[in-house]
Order: sequence, then C-alpha cells, then structure tokens
Amino acid sequence: MAELNLAIRIDSLKRPLRQSLQWASQLGVRSVELDARSGIHPSQLSDTGLRQLRKMLDDLNLKVASLRFPTRRGFDHLENLDQRVDATKSAMLLAYKLGAPVLINAIGQVPDSADDPRYVTMSEVLDDLGRHGARVGAFFAAETGTESGQALATILDTSEDGFVGVALNPGQLIVNRFSVPDAVKALRDRIQVVCAVDGVIDLAAGRGISVPLGQGIADYPNLIGMLEENRYRGRYIVGRGDSTMDELQQGVEYLTNL
Repeated sequence: MAELNLAIRIDSLKRPLRQSLQWASQLGVRSVELDARSGIHPSQLSDTGLRQLRKMLDDLNLKVASLRFPTRRGFDHLENLDQRVDATKSAMLLAYKLGAPVLINAIGQVPDSADDPRYVTMSEVLDDLGRHGARVGAFFAAETGTESGQALATILDTSEDGFVGVALNPGQLIVNRFSVPDAVKALRDRIQVVCAVDGVIDLAAGRGISVPLGQGIADYPNLIGMLEENRYRGRYIVGRGDSTMDELQQGVEYLTNL
C-alpha cells in the first residue's frame, strides 16, 4: 500500500495562522487545509497578502491541500443565495491561487424529491459551480454527511456540463447514521479529498457524535483499502472544527501507523 498523503486542518487550532503553520511543519506533514473565512477571506486578502502567505507556506515547505469555505446556509435556501454562490466562486479562485485543488463546503440538506423546487435550485447551483471550477482550475467539493452517499451522488449526477467533487467525511456520515462503505461505492471517482474524522452513535443521547480519529466506529483500514481499489491518491485531512494539538498529532500517528 502506498504511503498516505496526510494533511491537517489548521483552523481547528484556533491560533494565529503563522503559529499554526509553523507547528504543522514541525509535526512533519507537508499539506494543510486553510479556512477561507478565518483570516484569509477572499474579499479581505490583498495581492500583497496573498504573496506573503504563499512565501510563508514555501518557507515552511507546506502546500495547501484544500480550502474550506463554510457558508451560513446551504444551497437549498433561496435567501441571499446569489451572494453565497458569488462568494463561493471567489473562494474557488483563491484556492487556485494558493495551489489548492479543491474548495470544501457542505451544500445543505438535499431534498428527498427531485420535483422539490429546492432540489432543482441546488442542482442548478452545483452545475454552475462545476462549470466555474473548470474555468478557474479548482474544483468545488461537496462534503458528505447530511444525506446518504447515494443521495449525494444522484444530485451531483444531474450536472451535465461541470464537475463537482466530493470531500468524504466518514465521521459525519456516521453521526447521521449513513453507511461509509456505501458512500464510497456510490461516489467513487468523485472523491477528491478525505476529511479524516471519526464518529460514534451515542445510544443514551439518541444521536451521533464526532470523536477523535481512531476512537469511533469508522473502519479506516477497510476504508483506505476501498479507496485504494478506486486508485484514490488524494489527501487525508486530519482534524475537526475543535481539534486540539494532541488530537491532531495522535490522528496523524494513527493514520501513519496504518
């Protein structure tokens, strides 16, 4: 099995960007995920700031594996939809300028019926983002979790002109009680990046919860094997929204030992 291509999610550290990048470099990873809403928002980052950020990354021998741009609402909500789409497109261009192949965001809850107006709207938005990705050189990647892998694959397949990728998040699938292996089978060639997160079902609370990597029920050895069969060569990004340094380090060690 080939050595896994690991990265860490920087925004989870809740520290100044330079300090977080220096720590990531010392940890030994060569790629990071940046948050386009935390310190490097496309509308606030000047050309000078972009050059300085790229130099900082080069000096630390780091590459940007992905850019994360969480919108306040999904693409199933019509209110301020045009602004969210335009902001997403700007973030995709920023991802390209930073050398990141994908921009990650959750698209919102996919409606059950293709006849639902919200389904049609979401499909049109994804098609638009797919075409935009081909123009700017960085793909949009829909993060899994709010629906089954098959439901996500179905709406992504409605796009005829543009390609939308997938950020596979096993932990979020588990939290929402969806099958990780079934998602891999359904999404296959669309998977551009893996958000290496774990999860468990808390029977007492009646819900799923996100947990540190290796402490949940995600079968990462089997998952990696399935992805290898599909010739996946993308990155595994360690970190949740509130990971500690110890958790990130343990997550990197866990995957390295696999």
